[in-house]
Amino acid sequence: MPENDRADRADRISRFLKAELKRRNISYEELARRLNELGGRETKASIANKLSRGQFSAIFFLDTLRAMSIQKIDIDDI
Repeated sequence: MPENDRADRADRISRFLKAELKRRNISYEELARRLNELGGRETKASIANKLSRGQFSAIFFLDTLRAMSIQKIDIDDI
């Protein structure tokens, strides 16, 4: 897969998470608190860095969905 395609997909996933956080009125600080309750080790800054770079693990992605109480997503939305 060409690098540009991967970067575009990473950007779309990051924008999806940011939009869902905004829609639910969850700050990065609140997300860090929720992720840490799930056993993570996140800070407001670490979340901001991951989302701005668009590079994070599948575990971070799934835990973030869980922390926002998102049980189902439509992959076509990403």
